[in-house]
Amino acid sequence: MNYLEFEKPLAEIEGKAEELRAMARSNEEMDVTAEAAGLDAKAATMLADLYGKLTRWQKCQVARHPERPHCRDYIEALFTEYTPLAGDRNFADDHAVMGGMARFNDRPVVVIGHEKGHDTQSRIERNFGMARPEGYRKAIRLMELADKFGLPVVTLVDTPGAYPGKGAEERGQSEAIARSTQACLTIGVPLVSVVIGEGGSGGAVAFATGNRLAMLEHSIYSVISPEGCASILWKDAEKMREAAEALRLTAQDLLELGVTDHVVPEPVGGAHRDRAASVTAVGAAIEAMLAELDGMDRAALIADRRRKYLDLGNKGLAA
Repeated sequence: MNYLEFEKPLAEIEGKAEELRAMARSNEEMDVTAEAAGLDAKAATMLADLYGKLTRWQKCQVARHPERPHCRDYIEALFTEYTPLAGDRNFADDHAVMGGMARFNDRPVVVIGHEKGHDTQSRIERNFGMARPEGYRKAIRLMELADKFGLPVVTLVDTPGAYPGKGAEERGQSEAIARSTQACLTIGVPLVSVVIGEGGSGGAVAFATGNRLAMLEHSIYSVISPEGCASILWKDAEKMREAAEALRLTAQDLLELGVTDHVVPEPVGGAHRDRAASVTAVGAAIEAMLAELDGMDRAALIADRRRKYLDLGNKGLAA
């Protein structure tokens, strides 16, 4: 288990329980069942207590947990007959973005998402989920394909932001993000999005401007990272805790503000503690959001999406 900074007391208790079990395995005459069970109960209570009062900065840490399920995990578990489509037909294939045609609950769809990778090699290959312009142009191509064949689009968002490198800027990063956001707004098929980890800046908006948006309980979605915000406002990246509080970037904050439509519960301790349960919950959320849009024609879907984003910021003004 990869423990976060605020989980250190929990790590000690769970570590002691595992040590007892290891000793019992090496000595069959030793019975540590009662002691280990007591430590397990204490750890479970501490885990529930910790995750019942997470600060916004701690939620950022959970959203970034390296063992959290990523886009590939959700696609493999929830979608069948997945056929990946590669390249933007212009420059290259961006491995930070994966997508293609698939079936969701036996319904043909197009699925697109950011993939961070699961180990050092794959994280480098995937550029840690930071897409370049060709990644967004690949997404546009897939959305246009979905629109042509009348297929719903499902997007899975998990990125610290679009890649800010020189090459990406030279190839039109901002234009590619804007075009991808435009495609989200103009396609005449249902588009539902789930923030499964980080939703960073325009790199996330380019995939998440859909009819419905869901966020996992401990995911985040913001215009800038807390570290970036702190560097700009206070000239000190170490003030990221204060920045996280000011940004109001948690799923609960954004549900209150009307940015997200649904908050998907996570297992106690975060999605990485029970990956199967997290995947199942996300699948149920996608199914529910698609059901909300069933029966709506092209014009109604576009109007629904337009109204959703024009109304952002108006929540509570009437009162």
